[in-house]
Amino acid sequence: MISALLLALATTLTGVVHDSSGGVVSGAAVVVRAGGAEQRATTGPDGRFSTDLTATGDVTVTVLAGGFAESKTSVTDLACSLDVVLAPAALLETVTVTSTRSEQRTGDVAASVNVLDSTQIRDSPAVVADDVLRQIPTFSLFRRSSSLSTHPTSQGVSLRGIGPSGVSRTLVLSDGTPVNDPFGGWVYWTRVPLETVDRIEVVDNSSSSIYGNYALGGVINIVSSRAQRRAFDLKPQYGNNSSPKIDASASDVYGKVSLRVDASAYDTRGFPVVTSTERGVIDNNATVNYKNLNVKLDYDASDRVHTFFRTGYFRENRGNGKIDEINDTRWASLSGGVRAQLPDGSVLEGTVFGDIENFHSTFMAVPATTPARNTVRLSVDQHVPTRAVGTMVQWSKALGSTNFFSAGGDLHWVEGDSQEGNYNATGPVLSPVQAAVLALNRVAGGDQRLAGVFAQDLFTPLSNLTITLAARLDHWTNYNPHNLETAVIPGTAVKNLPSCSQTGGVPPNCLQERTDTAVSPRLAARYQLARAVSVWGDIGGGFRAPTLNELYRQFRVGTTLTTANAQLGPETMKSRDLGVTIAAARNVTIRATWFDDNITNAVANVTLSRTPATITQQRQNLGATRIYGLQTDIECRIGAHVRLNGAYIYDHGTVTDGGVGNAGLVGKYIPQVPLNRGSVRATYSNPKYLTAAFAIQFYGLQYDNDQNTTGIPAATLAAAGYTTTNTRGLPAYDVADLSIARTISKNIDAYFGIENMFNRTYFVGTGPSTIGSPRLMNGGVRIRFSGK
Repeated sequence: MISALLLALATTLTGVVHDSSGGVVSGAAVVVRAGGAEQRATTGPDGRFSTDLTATGDVTVTVLAGGFAESKTSVTDLACSLDVVLAPAALLETVTVTSTRSEQRTGDVAASVNVLDSTQIRDSPAVVADDVLRQIPTFSLFRRSSSLSTHPTSQGVSLRGIGPSGVSRTLVLSDGTPVNDPFGGWVYWTRVPLETVDRIEVVDNSSSSIYGNYALGGVINIVSSRAQRRAFDLKPQYGNNSSPKIDASASDVYGKVSLRVDASAYDTRGFPVVTSTERGVIDNNATVNYKNLNVKLDYDASDRVHTFFRTGYFRENRGNGKIDEINDTRWASLSGGVRAQLPDGSVLEGTVFGDIENFHSTFMAVPATTPARNTVRLSVDQHVPTRAVGTMVQWSKALGSTNFFSAGGDLHWVEGDSQEGNYNATGPVLSPVQAAVLALNRVAGGDQRLAGVFAQDLFTPLSNLTITLAARLDHWTNYNPHNLETAVIPGTAVKNLPSCSQTGGVPPNCLQERTDTAVSPRLAARYQLARAVSVWGDIGGGFRAPTLNELYRQFRVGTTLTTANAQLGPETMKSRDLGVTIAAARNVTIRATWFDDNITNAVANVTLSRTPATITQQRQNLGATRIYGLQTDIECRIGAHVRLNGAYIYDHGTVTDGGVGNAGLVGKYIPQVPLNRGSVRATYSNPKYLTAAFAIQFYGLQYDNDQNTTGIPAATLAAAGYTTTNTRGLPAYDVADLSIARTISKNIDAYFGIENMFNRTYFVGTGPSTIGSPRLMNGGVRIRFSGK
């Protein structure tokens, strides 16, 4: 009787959210249900929340925070402030925000979602984010190599083998803001400061219905750790190949303001990437030196209004494994936004972001000589300045107890040019570096604008049934296109193509503006068949516009020259997924997903001509490709200290329609997509003794070109210890990793890690035969301090 009276009189509910260690949890979603009404709030930097109740009756408070298990509390006394403690989550209990742009448990999502928490990231011996993500078999870069040794333009990420190339078919976010290179779509994985990452959420199936363009094949959201009161973290380490690395972070929370500053730096002497049997005097180590600085400021103007500001600077210098072939990047980023709870209980969010980037790369041609790879000359010296601005807005509201509706839109503008100096060989070969003279200058590029709006409804008509309805409309415009060439050597052939709209000309004497509109719908449902079994299905569409890089920038890798194509059209995809989740026991979870993705107008590098010395390719729209298969994973927790994970994907990707002039490609496997991939991982974690993790990853045969013909010479395979006689494609391989950590004192941990611990030689490219990372070892300490 007394509790009922209190519920009727009180109008405001307050509380604070902690984790199991006592630290506050900021940014948690708090859902308060009273009677048939629902209110939402978000915890501030101090972990506190408050919300006004609009109805009387039984009150239930649900707290959702990424990386934690969902918490539900029944409230009988509104006069007392709640103290909610969030527990670490098992696989299906983990809260994810990426797949629907709202907080949901992984077990409740009608999508294929993987979450790597801070513990799994910390237990990996990897020093860059892409090597951490390889424990998820659906994840891959364009080639098999790590970002430690790979040219940035080949670091495009692909999930499930959806259109692998230097350009990503996956949207990569950092705290909800895009980090894909605005000009080319690839990802600088060295920009990710691993030590301050709270979790990484990976959505495998198409997410274009709410995220648009790059999300054709999925989304990866990198979520940073929350600021803590008077906290300082330092992680110095050192690895073989003369590889020092340092990560540092400092944060504080003062009233309504929280501030975090992160910095990281890495340098390595590197390792050779051309196999020893084909290496020549022109080949040296692939090296990388990078530095990151990020500042994050959050301010809670009130219990209902949260604002944030982010800025970062990134610098990277690389040696690409050949004499005088280098690339370097400078990138400054800025973003800010607001999240406000409106009087009607709905939430309005807005973000603005901008990027200023300058990319520079040289490309060295290798003339045919005896012995091979004995001389090299400068072919192209390329600078790519890029500017980009974007904004995103989203409104969301719970409609009764069965619907959660959201709608929003975004706008992204990019301006960029590929400014190239093209060189010709001249004079006798007197040294490993052959003389070259500047023949012509080229400036090719344009502007691109992408705008989209979306709406989504999460409908729960039954307690065991959730339906997702979503649709998005995108409009893409490419304008001010140009390809302007100036001869430096008289008589050099030039090809000047200004914008048709600016000159009044007609093709082929000028470049036309391109524009298109795409609709990306989605219908998904999840049904709980029994306490331990749930099934889900998803039917949707995706869209991706060609980047300025694909339209205007050419490049060379080894003996292969890939040219741009200003006539490329957008890719569209129809996807179908069916999944089942089985909670075989409280600590055992098994998941399986069948997928079938059909891409129309898929952009691919198509071989135009081939000679013993040179291969010429062009980016073209194929008629269609199809990628289908089965992905499975299992998680088993044994007691409090042992965690076992296994995952596998069967990934069958082929060309089903070659398009105009490419009928011979039909039935060919999509390059860079192995038919089989998998991983197993065992972790033992006991703070009293140590933490140890052992993992094995295996990759099947994959092809290196559209013709499925090129491969590794038999002599090179034999020298690397392979017994296979198949000289088509890149052979299968497996690698093992190990990491060990032990607490030395309250504030200090020591650790040691080995990647590719058996020093397995594996191939990542042909012409010449290039190899991935050798055995990499590193060790160091983690030092942590925090105050009150």
